[in-house]
Amino acid sequence: MKKALITGVTGQDGSYLAELLLHKGYEVHGIKRRSSSFNTGRVDSIYTDLHEHNKRFFLHFGDLSDTSSLWTLLYDIRPDEVYNLAAQSHVRVSFDIPESTGDITGMGALRLLEGLRKTGVKARFYQASSSEMFGSTPPPQNEDTLFHPRSPYACAKLFAHTMTVNYRESYDMFAVSGILFNHESPRRGETFVTRKIARAVAHIKAGLQDKLYLGNMDAKRDWGFAKEYVEAMWMMLQQETPQDYVIGTGETHSVREFVEEAFGHVNLDWEKFVEFDARYNRPAEVDALLADPSKARQQLGWEHQTGFAELVRLMVDAEVDAIERQRAGFVPAAVHNA
Repeated sequence: MKKALITGVTGQDGSYLAELLLHKGYEVHGIKRRSSSFNTGRVDSIYTDLHEHNKRFFLHFGDLSDTSSLWTLLYDIRPDEVYNLAAQSHVRVSFDIPESTGDITGMGALRLLEGLRKTGVKARFYQASSSEMFGSTPPPQNEDTLFHPRSPYACAKLFAHTMTVNYRESYDMFAVSGILFNHESPRRGETFVTRKIARAVAHIKAGLQDKLYLGNMDAKRDWGFAKEYVEAMWMMLQQETPQDYVIGTGETHSVREFVEEAFGHVNLDWEKFVEFDARYNRPAEVDALLADPSKARQQLGWEHQTGFAELVRLMVDAEVDAIERQRAGFVPAAVHNA
């Protein structure tokens, strides 16, 4: 039975990846930060009691800022695969806390890579790189496109990305980066623009909210379904040689298009409810991101299945369903397992 260690297992990508690996027969270990409030909602459906027979999913306390906890877990678990998905991943917030973003998102990856080297654990390593690293470089963007990051988050991701390349080349490690373009789902955090829009649409439709405030609606992104993107992560670690891959749909849509599709899905006129708020603008904007996923299609055999409109509708439907279930007394509106 293969063992996998996932940082950021309680996040959107981590929860989908844990489910995928369990389905494939792995023993899955996830790292979660200590918190005074419950932060495991996305993995509650796969968590089992410590005393249960044949348990294959385990949660461990740890933090990407804490070298000793990371190295201890690597040494004790001795995973076959390590997926580094944890980060301070909110681009706008990274301008407010750049040092913390650099420490967790950038240095966290280095601590894991050095931990693998020092402990001698022969695990294949996956680094969650980001399309934000391309920044202001004109689209489309592929594995050979120059990077020009436009936020502390993107700079930190680029540090982690190039460190992964360096450890691969310096120490002959099986270390790869997936340069994933925007990938969303009902499990996306509520402060991210796609989930914020979907949630607002459902609340406005239900009479629970009056307005939706957004920043730059002209920014264009390549949006896909996160559940499909974690399959690409796994595929990368099954290859004979370690390589980096761009993962995306090959289509770009503006925030405005996302808003139009979301409100239109519930028969509402978005212009009556959406207002601009400059506080959501970034000091340096990324105008357009568009993936060229040709390499992933040809070498991994990976292609996205969920189109843009379907993704938007899926997210809105999940929010509408959550409100209906909450009103019926079933579950809190914030919980999604789609």
